[in-house]
Amino acid sequence: MNYLKESYCGAKKAGAILLAPFDTLHGSYPFDRIQEEDYLPAFEQAIRFKRAEIDRIITNPEPPTFANTLLALENCGEDMERVAGVFFNLLHSDSNDNLMAISEEILPKLTELSTYISLNELLFRRIEAIYKQRESLGLTDEENRLLTRCYEGFVDSGALLPEEKKQELRDIAQELSKLTLQVGQNALRDEKRFTLLITNPEDVAGMPQTVLDAAHHKAKEKGNEGGWLFDLTAPSYSPFMQHCPNSELRRQMYIARMTVGATDNEYDNRPHIISIANLRRRTAQIMGYPSFAQMVLKDRMAETPANVYALLDRLLTAYKPTAREEVAKIEELAAESGIEKGSLHIWDWAYWAERYKQKYYELDDEMLRPYFPLNRVIEGVFGLAERLYGISFCPSSVSVYHPDVKAYEVKDFDGSYLGLFYTDFFPRAGKQSGAWMNNFQEQYRTAEGEDHRPHIVLVMNFTPPAPDKPSLLTIGEVNTFLHEFGHALHGLFSRCRFGSLSGTSVVRDFVELPSQLMENWAIQPEWLNSFAAHYQTGEPIPIELLDKLRASRHFLTAYACCRQLSFGYLDMAWHTIEQDLPSDLDIKTYEEDAWSKALVLPPSPPETMMSPSFGHIFSGGYAAGYYGYKWSEVLDADAFAAFKEEGLFSREVAERFRHCILEQGDMRDAMELYETFRGRKPSIEAMMERDGIAVGAKVE
Repeated sequence: MNYLKESYCGAKKAGAILLAPFDTLHGSYPFDRIQEEDYLPAFEQAIRFKRAEIDRIITNPEPPTFANTLLALENCGEDMERVAGVFFNLLHSDSNDNLMAISEEILPKLTELSTYISLNELLFRRIEAIYKQRESLGLTDEENRLLTRCYEGFVDSGALLPEEKKQELRDIAQELSKLTLQVGQNALRDEKRFTLLITNPEDVAGMPQTVLDAAHHKAKEKGNEGGWLFDLTAPSYSPFMQHCPNSELRRQMYIARMTVGATDNEYDNRPHIISIANLRRRTAQIMGYPSFAQMVLKDRMAETPANVYALLDRLLTAYKPTAREEVAKIEELAAESGIEKGSLHIWDWAYWAERYKQKYYELDDEMLRPYFPLNRVIEGVFGLAERLYGISFCPSSVSVYHPDVKAYEVKDFDGSYLGLFYTDFFPRAGKQSGAWMNNFQEQYRTAEGEDHRPHIVLVMNFTPPAPDKPSLLTIGEVNTFLHEFGHALHGLFSRCRFGSLSGTSVVRDFVELPSQLMENWAIQPEWLNSFAAHYQTGEPIPIELLDKLRASRHFLTAYACCRQLSFGYLDMAWHTIEQDLPSDLDIKTYEEDAWSKALVLPPSPPETMMSPSFGHIFSGGYAAGYYGYKWSEVLDADAFAAFKEEGLFSREVAERFRHCILEQGDMRDAMELYETFRGRKPSIEAMMERDGIAVGAKVE
């Protein structure tokens, strides 16, 4: 870069290792050589480097051109990308108090740098000058896309505003960065505080042995030899709620989960989320929009809040009658077992739903679990990608950030290198709940034409191995693996020139299409038969189990849809406000008002609420975008219909999906990409048919 960087790296100071390209295979992160004390000085130096690069663009005496302004801006900050690529991944997947403290110190500085760039008058004028000449510059389609996205991004950030308004945006951005970080960290810390130790065997009677073994192992680690320890991580919480015979204990677990970030302690997120919603509203109105949702949706497939509500309402009308029927059946079963009609509590729902599934479908997760040892599931998922796209995954010896993490080198059908792929499957202290895909580095092409391939990481919280058993997954966990793997393929197949347009850098309501498409194979016997085998005997999964799995594919799909719709309504309620919410807002009442029409289960206790731990919208990237899961579900069902029409493993359809969507990143508008693949706009009928809902209509 410049002499400052060379001098700094040559001095071998803390952080130096992160400020130069790595001398490792494929430029992979040398995790074994990176220390926690490297991050803060590396960030501080990278901020100085990037700011200096921006200043050189601004002070360039030459007239602005695509090369000296747009390309220079696109390519600056290489050091920052390298430092941030590792730090923010570890902050979510392998965090500790030191990393959290570093994030609290560095995030305001990163936000200041971001607003220095996005609200820089001189930089914007150079971009604007190029944008006004764009039709006479002979730009390629991708160059024009970059220019347009860049110009519109600056405008959307407030570049056309007077200075006093820009300063207001800077101040708001600083406050939002602190609050969103705090919400995520509070939820992580608060969730980790709760455990439930059970010592009475009657309270775990009938619970699956796999679940009991894991809980007993956790108890032993805490010095309790004769008990079972449960916590709020997904592999512990979900089966507990499904199988624990004691309603009072289920109540305790439910209350603990649904009060994360919502109690009067140091992790209370309630004032933070109100402030976040108000600050987002103020940002939108400074920018000339009535609400935050109207501001962010204008560039997405949905375009307007009215269109989002139209989708949510339409799906609710279609699915809610069936959802009510599903709930009534569960209540009837509970009544047959002596539960007074109308007295079923919300924390009893998962337990009785599981009893219904076992009685009427003769199926539960534990019957399938022995046939899904993680090593075989990995083979199955990788094998599906090989069958569809011809790619392969080869174990790699590159350094990893935790012993649980595995690395693979991904090769294309012709043997060429596609990227590095990391998997991180099990829960641990310092890892956030849930599952996600992220990048250590993006795909792009260098000025010399070299294809800089991505490094992808999948982070999940699957059932860990027990002392005498390997990791055995539920069918739900298999589904989650497929989902996140779809995101990974979106990143790995990217063939873009510019990193800001590559991979998953697409509009929020399109990004879930590749991931949700992959879920469709989870109940296909043709795929399951290719890998599912008993972890002890090696026997293939019995045909009768596959038949039961297929028969249960519509089990509670309408309820699940209504549940997702309720989250979408809640998200929109927080982000369509046009006046500040009061600081003493009754969040419980606000939630009930927002999503009541989509609820089909008994009411939740007054102290419980979802918003304070709703990381997707308050500490993630789904604000005014949670509806995108259902929007993308329409797309994925319609896209999978092409495979059903031409063959579940059709290489022709897969290659068309790869070329038209997965390789394209954000090089064209999302609907244009989809229509290129499918030959038409998506139809909602495919999702209705898949879910067993007899409604036919066209997506407008």
